Amino acid sequence: MATATRHRMSFSATSTATMVVEQPKPRSTPAKLKVEPFPDMQTIRDAIPPHCFESSLWTGLYYVARDLTMVSALVWAALTFIPTLPSPVYRTAAWIAYGYLQGLVCTGVWILGHECGHGSFSKYGAVNDFVGWALHSFLLVPFFSWKFSHHRHHRFHNHIDKDMVFTPRTVGGPPKTEGIAAVDLHEMVEDTPIVQVVKLLAHQLFGWQSYLFLNASAGKASAQRDVKGLAAWFRVSHFDPFSAVFRPSEARFIFYSDIGLAITLTGLYFASQVVGVSTVLLLYAVPYFWVHHWLVAITYLHHTHPDLPHYTEEGWSYVKGALSTVDRDFGFIGKHIFHGIIEKHVVHHLFPRIPFYHADEATEAIKPILGDRYTCDNRSFLGQLWQAFTTLRYVEHDPTDPGALRWVKKK
Repeated sequence: MATATRHRMSFSATSTATMVVEQPKPRSTPAKLKVEPFPDMQTIRDAIPPHCFESSLWTGLYYVARDLTMVSALVWAALTFIPTLPSPVYRTAAWIAYGYLQGLVCTGVWILGHECGHGSFSKYGAVNDFVGWALHSFLLVPFFSWKFSHHRHHRFHNHIDKDMVFTPRTVGGPPKTEGIAAVDLHEMVEDTPIVQVVKLLAHQLFGWQSYLFLNASAGKASAQRDVKGLAAWFRVSHFDPFSAVFRPSEARFIFYSDIGLAITLTGLYFASQVVGVSTVLLLYAVPYFWVHHWLVAITYLHHTHPDLPHYTEEGWSYVKGALSTVDRDFGFIGKHIFHGIIEKHVVHHLFPRIPFYHADEATEAIKPILGDRYTCDNRSFLGQLWQAFTTLRYVEHDPTDPGALRWVKKK
């Protein structure tokens, strides 16, 4: 089976690695990788051309206008042409196609809001906040809530206790369920294809909502303050200004996020009075779930890879965490609709203020510095979603790398 490769390796259509340098170093020598020191941040930064850190308001606004024009064009086409189709089968197929395409385009809009949250959209903080708030509110994302928690994800990426997203379980896992004749029922059914499919569907359809409402998958030490009482389990919502996820000084911004969501929901209500509830569901709700399917898949696969560790408090550093992410490939959609977020994620974790349109150049600049510590996996993006979800369950302490936690791969 093809595996991820390090810098200076390329893939053919059959996923066979082809070396493009003399004297290749085998990928199967993890001991050497552990010995090589991690480069320091200043060394990595110095390798990147200075202009890569410069953002352009007009370039950012161009992409916003481009993406919102595509959103509007799809809505206009759906309302204009789909009702005229004579067959309900054709209308159903057309709505399915619309939902999928609009989901792709709106994911691009989401990513532009993500740029705003990192301050890489423009040089102006107020503009970044307003544009990000408007774009994310349009997609029912609480912008400032997400911005604060996402910053902490970047601050502690792949820290087993402090990261905000997709922190894996450690060996030991969940408690066993009831059994029959000393056979664990959970163990019997958890690996059956139907159970895995249902779990993956739930993960993709509702993972984002679980994160927003319950802070699901966040590290156990990621909270910013203690919340006590009977409702403490619920006081981790991204919608609560007094949630344990946020500092007291951030409360008013969470409130601003909620106002943005209220405006969007009000707009959807009035739209349903004009075109009908079912039409609004088809126009908005179906793409909404597609957007968050892509969002969960992208984030999960950036931080879940069999060759890349998580770290304990003793072993973690900012550079180690950043280099435990992976660049993947999603073809035309990834590069031109998703603004390269899938393909250029390593440099984004190192320097999140680099605008996406400079990420290609910045990535090429740091590859010689990172060497074998740069990871790129060009295998099927969605194929790897299934592979990772069904085989990577827990992490355990790596005896060859103190402070590192390696994946336990399910056979």
